Amino acid sequence: MMQKFMYPLVMSVLLFGADDKKWDVTAEFGPTETITFTTSEGTWMSCDVSPDGKHIVFDLLGDIYVIPITGGKANTLTSGPAWDVQPTFSNDGKSIAFASDRSGGDNIWIMNRNGSEPRQVTNEKFRLLNNPVFTADDQYIIARKHFVDTRSLGAGEMWIYHVSGEGSGMNVTDRRDWQHDAGEPDLSPNGKMLYYSQDVSPGNTFQYNRNPHDGIYAIHSLDLESGEKKTVTGGVGGAVTPQISPDAKRLAFVRRVGTKTVLFVRELATGEERPLFDRLNRDSQEAWSVFGPHPGYGWTPDGKAIVITAEGKLWRVQALDGKVSEIPFTVKVTQKLTEAIRFKTPIGGSMFDVKTVRGAHVSPDGKRVVFEALGRLYTANKDGKQRKLLTSGGSGFEAHPTWSPDGKEIVFTTWSDPTGGGISIISAKGGKSRQLPLPKGHYFNPSWSPDGTKIAYRKGTGNFIRGPSHSVEPGIYVVNAKGGSTRLITEEGRQATFSQDGERLLLHSREGDKNALIGVKLSGGDRRVIATSKFGSRFSIAPNGDWIAFTERFHVYVAPMPKTGKILDLSTKMTALPLVKMTKDSGFEAHWSADSKTLHWTMGPELFSRKLSDSFTFTEEATVEIPKAPESGVNLGWSEKSAIPQGTAAFIGGRIITMNGDEVIDNGTVVITNNRIRAVGPADAVTVPKNAKIVNVSGKTLLPGFIDVHTHV
Repeated sequence: MMQKFMYPLVMSVLLFGADDKKWDVTAEFGPTETITFTTSEGTWMSCDVSPDGKHIVFDLLGDIYVIPITGGKANTLTSGPAWDVQPTFSNDGKSIAFASDRSGGDNIWIMNRNGSEPRQVTNEKFRLLNNPVFTADDQYIIARKHFVDTRSLGAGEMWIYHVSGEGSGMNVTDRRDWQHDAGEPDLSPNGKMLYYSQDVSPGNTFQYNRNPHDGIYAIHSLDLESGEKKTVTGGVGGAVTPQISPDAKRLAFVRRVGTKTVLFVRELATGEERPLFDRLNRDSQEAWSVFGPHPGYGWTPDGKAIVITAEGKLWRVQALDGKVSEIPFTVKVTQKLTEAIRFKTPIGGSMFDVKTVRGAHVSPDGKRVVFEALGRLYTANKDGKQRKLLTSGGSGFEAHPTWSPDGKEIVFTTWSDPTGGGISIISAKGGKSRQLPLPKGHYFNPSWSPDGTKIAYRKGTGNFIRGPSHSVEPGIYVVNAKGGSTRLITEEGRQATFSQDGERLLLHSREGDKNALIGVKLSGGDRRVIATSKFGSRFSIAPNGDWIAFTERFHVYVAPMPKTGKILDLSTKMTALPLVKMTKDSGFEAHWSADSKTLHWTMGPELFSRKLSDSFTFTEEATVEIPKAPESGVNLGWSEKSAIPQGTAAFIGGRIITMNGDEVIDNGTVVITNNRIRAVGPADAVTVPKNAKIVNVSGKTLLPGFIDVHTHV
């Protein structure tokens, strides 16, 4: 959902999550001001031409406007905080369809040509919609529907809906997979042929930084009578945003040519393609474009010209020779802006709070907890007191700690760049650890057998941080806890744990399109699927085998686990078994107590615990009224001294892009003392301290004070 409010989503949760009030896009959330200005240009504007050729409708900053075909002062059709975009005329010219989030999510709406009587056509809550187009009889609308699976990236399908708003719609096209997009539908004048853009790049997952010159998108056609699908155009530079001409003989589309985005026309009878206009806004074929790789546009009814936006303006492009003329417009814009919530964040202080605790695991007797923070292992009482370092260090980063069944030892993984990864065991009291005699590798999630004699672990592969070396023969292995030869059990799965009897390994894997908990014999083979879930993961069976926990959308759930010999399909909507959401806000790395009566998990620095008797009415020791999920846990965090470098350094001779407006210094000096920038300026204006370390950065560019909070390289 796109919002014109400059306001974090968290505030909407704070305001409306507690009492479950219906979300209202138009409501004011905090101090709000109204700003008004007049503009004659816009960014990423979609437009369409009325069937009578007299008007142009277009969107600007989430509102919809209309002007005469010759240009002029715009009349406002929609306004307010809702994000209204992609307007398109009905074939009779009486209505305008558009995409809007005014109902809480992006859906398709229809209004009269003058902007009156807006009415909702679709009512999607999750699979949201955009890019509407009327069918030839104006009785239906085809729009792009967005589907996501395990990634936030998704794929589009074309769906058809009745304009009355009745019914839930039906799909017209099927998505290629979950991560290759499709969208931007357009219909032939007789309503028999559907055109749309389709990501045809190789593979089955979305890739960043793809090369549009190799061809990312193509335009497909679908015969709505025979169901025959064809590729109309594509290839070098791709092809997106199709618009069929009124006589159905030509197809306009957008293609990348070199560094430019160009409007093309294709003669459908001959296949001849001609560039018309090479000053378009840069298309977004490489990116993930839920609303389409380029803004929409339209033909004039006589088929002689195309009206399209570029360089912030509206243009009339002659279809015959590509001659271009500007269609001038002015818009009086009125926008409501809500004051953003801002928190002062201390940076570079002498102390900081440790807020990230990972791999927390409560001891078998329930009295102690081991966890990783700052790359080291710590133990503490379960109430968070008497925290101490577990190891003497020296092995690099430490992670994935797990108690032995008797609580006397802890196994964990290590990693350092010089020596690689390993698995070590240490007394629960601390002291010197002993490393298992394993070859250099990438090791994860060691776990103990119930009798404490064996350790299962995953040997993985490297990545761009740890490097690719020592990645041969990955899989799930078992080794004697006292050392000895290792044994490959299976190449499948991760997060291996032993079954209650110690005869099998339980692994996280995949079964079809679902996450799965599977089991295999220690001798290998006899693969059995125990549980599956479409969206759930991190399955954990209680030691007594009677309960199963899983995580879905950052919450932890528990259900009883009957023995049926069949696969247990888990979800938050399951009704076959009792199900309890154990967490209030969210939870991570859930694990069971040794007696199977309590589930533990963490969130940030806090350790949470909840008994089954406080969760299910039918358990032993359960009270008549079940308590709510715990709101807070035991804080395992603390304040740590910051690692602050000491000394002064001067970077001289470089080009400096300062944070002072658009100031650029060609020959500048930056002086840093400890962890603070002390001086920035021209070389002849900054005095370099005598004790400073000099770093010559001639030919380099510095950006002192610039913080890039998110980037892809």
